[in-house]
Amino acid sequence: MRWFSDRLLSSWVLRFWRRGAAAVAFYTCLPIPSEWAVDFQNVARWAPTVGLLIGGLLSLSDAALQKLGMPVLTRSALVVISWIILTGGLHLDGVMDTADGLAVQDRPRRLQVMQDSATGAFGAMAAIALLLLKTSALCDLHHHRWLALMAAAGWGRWGQVVAIAYYPYLKPTGKGAFHKQAIRVPQDVLLGLFLLLGLSGLQVLLEAQTLPIVLATDSAGCALALLTGAWFHWQLGGHTGDTYGAVVEWTEALLLCLLTLGFPLVAA
Repeated sequence: MRWFSDRLLSSWVLRFWRRGAAAVAFYTCLPIPSEWAVDFQNVARWAPTVGLLIGGLLSLSDAALQKLGMPVLTRSALVVISWIILTGGLHLDGVMDTADGLAVQDRPRRLQVMQDSATGAFGAMAAIALLLLKTSALCDLHHHRWLALMAAAGWGRWGQVVAIAYYPYLKPTGKGAFHKQAIRVPQDVLLGLFLLLGLSGLQVLLEAQTLPIVLATDSAGCALALLTGAWFHWQLGGHTGDTYGAVVEWTEALLLCLLTLGFPLVAA
């Protein structure tokens, strides 16, 4: 019996590890050994976890640059560029395609325009606006930057999970179709939510004075994640792989902007 339970546990850990590695390989450019057998089928449920990993790596980079004495503007720009490199521009591409589609007044043609891989003027403008918002917001955040980065990356990807779970997918096939088929409702949505709230609670236990910051961050992050997904659904009648990426990026950018209002007040 003991041998059987150990074998079962070992099999579960291996399966857990492979799924986590698949999510990292899918959502980031971090190297995964080629001999690892990964399964991309269920990666969407791991998105908030990968977001926290991305936010943590960006926070470490930001702290290292600060130790070197780099000015905050240059440091913020490098963090945003690292953000793009780390994710391979996966979601930023969705921002551009979605903006090009929404620029078309004829609603039935929007999906057709979004399928065109060429970036139009509205897509380029949306990408520039988003990167400017992230950079300027980070430049204005002088305290708890690590918390802002982890919250933005985590809540942005939780918003993606919500969009996958609760809104129709608009194409019979596509790069986001398998997410819709594999998502579990409401388990995967609640799993990501409890993960984000649980880590916030841990932060409060370790540093009680951060309670106002944590409450403001979680409230804003949750609200923006829900509202961003709902807005794209309202515009298109559902979601595609491109809008999943747009939900991530715009939630991240808008949350960073909102945090510039709250963090200075708390720090003061």
